[in-house]
Amino acid sequence: MSKAISGFSKLHKSEKIDWLMQNYLFNSESSKKIITQYWNSDDKLQQLHDEFIENTITNYYLPLGVAPNFLINNTLYAIPMAIEESSVVAAASKAAKFWLDRGGFKTEVLSTTKIGQVHFMYHGDFKTLSNFFDVIKPQLIADAKPVTKNMEKRGGGIIGIELRDKTSSIDGYYQLHATFETLDAMGANFINSCLEQFAKTFKAEAEKQLDSPIEIVMSILSNYVPDCLVRAEVSCEVEELTDSNINAKEFAEKFIQAVAIAEVEPYRAVTHNKGIMNGIDAVVLATGNDFRAVEAGIHAYASRNGTYSSLTHATVEDGIFKFWIEIPLALGTVGGLTKLHPLVNLASDLLGKPNSKELMQIVAVAGLAQNFAALKSLTTTGIQEGHMKMHLMNILNQFNASATEKKQIITHFKTNVVTHSAVVEKLEEVRR
Repeated sequence: MSKAISGFSKLHKSEKIDWLMQNYLFNSESSKKIITQYWNSDDKLQQLHDEFIENTITNYYLPLGVAPNFLINNTLYAIPMAIEESSVVAAASKAAKFWLDRGGFKTEVLSTTKIGQVHFMYHGDFKTLSNFFDVIKPQLIADAKPVTKNMEKRGGGIIGIELRDKTSSIDGYYQLHATFETLDAMGANFINSCLEQFAKTFKAEAEKQLDSPIEIVMSILSNYVPDCLVRAEVSCEVEELTDSNINAKEFAEKFIQAVAIAEVEPYRAVTHNKGIMNGIDAVVLATGNDFRAVEAGIHAYASRNGTYSSLTHATVEDGIFKFWIEIPLALGTVGGLTKLHPLVNLASDLLGKPNSKELMQIVAVAGLAQNFAALKSLTTTGIQEGHMKMHLMNILNQFNASATEKKQIITHFKTNVVTHSAVVEKLEEVRR
């Protein structure tokens, strides 16, 4: 029977592991071996990883792959991708190669502002509150100067603050809705520090000047950034959409129909957008950014018109096929893990040390490429043919296939359909 524990965070790493072994892993030698074999042999590097989060016991590895041949605004990139799912890197690479000879990807950052809010309750007269806000607004900005001065030197800072009446949703609920420019930083700590100072000044002055009290509920940035937008697109003449399985005109028509379905059918849109996020998350993770924040903001954006819909769009006009994506991305190239994690530094070097705007464009392209590859497969050969061939190695590893067995089976499935049962059957045959 496992027991609760007090002071777990204060234990040394070895003591944490001993407690887990005794209470949950039942002193399993194989479990302890797994924990320790993923430690880095460089003690200094291991300590760095131990200090990224709390209660660390080991490292959790993901493959870091590279998708080459991405031509973005006439610059050639090899894009790093950290992901566990088979066929994602291969699909991105295939899409990059397809568009390499068709002009590549064109991108543009449309806007870069981010949002933070002070949420508070007030049950007095709104006109009185509004007049108070107009008077106090310059002081809110002035009192935040110790936080904003360095950001302002680099060209960023507070763009604006407005009072928002949300009482139609919750009685007495209001916001200080602030916009920020954080340049190459994702900006979470900067924004939250500004918001907490706003709240402190606002409450202190309200106590002096308002008859009804203000209750600060919370001060926090928003990961919904609809005004931090990037666009990526590809285009070519329809005749250039050649594919051995289908003629170009038919391919363009089916591709556009597939996108149109994702624009109107949420059940399809979720899977459609998940494929886009395969590409986006892999690059976001490889570059040390917060993929959960990116996911939340992008999915909210996909629902901005009241129905969850496709993030990509496609048209044919005057014989030109065009496929594009427009998404919100709040990314950083300074702060967080961006200068701490050695592989994040490597990923940055691989991309030519991009600033935040350049990284936004690279990430958007990865999402668009992933979606193009998926839709191309879906509307021609079907998604499983390519995916299962990439998944073949996972199945073989699951059954501890030897190098000789792998070679024979990979050769066999170059001309045969890959399914889990077919692979198991062939492996058994080889072993007999």
